[in-house]
Amino acid sequence: MDVPNIRAARPGSGPEEGRDQDLDGLLGLVARGDQGAFGSVYDRLAGPAYGLIRKVVRDPAQSEEVAQEVLLEVWRTASRFDASRGSAATWVMTIAHRRAVDRVRSETAAAEREHKTAQVPIAADEVAETVEASLEAERVRRCLDGLTELQRESITLAYYGGYSYPQVAGLLGTALGTIKTRIRDGLIRLRDCMGVGW
Repeated sequence: MDVPNIRAARPGSGPEEGRDQDLDGLLGLVARGDQGAFGSVYDRLAGPAYGLIRKVVRDPAQSEEVAQEVLLEVWRTASRFDASRGSAATWVMTIAHRRAVDRVRSETAAAEREHKTAQVPIAADEVAETVEASLEAERVRRCLDGLTELQRESITLAYYGGYSYPQVAGLLGTALGTIKTRIRDGLIRLRDCMGVGW
């Protein structure tokens, strides 16, 4: 089943507030497990979220990992979104910013620990934190490797490359609906591989 193209139904010339309300409604559908709605939320927010993360984290590879974690968190925790406290876009971008800052802090702390290793014994909780972060990053890479080549290629272009769905379709010479399906199915496989649930 193709992901519905909400943007085509509501042209970008409309007021920003109307688009935000539409996104709020989509996130409500995602909270009920609607994969098509998730595809539309992804289509609108993956690029901006990656852009924000990249500004904070700087490193492209780490930014990709953090962006993937953010999208999985949106899929897993959409039921926690409360429209009375802000828009869906704000909620997703807040998650993206928090995750990006956490990654920078984690990397800074790891670098500092590495510096002090020769002088001061490392506390057990610091070792556990470092091992956990390393295992999480490896798990994300392993799950990405578990996708089909077509899914991985589409997700890489759309999510990490910042291309829109229509641009990905053009680059790969594939129908737009097929691209949306590949990306949606790939993200669901990633969620299942990562072991996250509702």
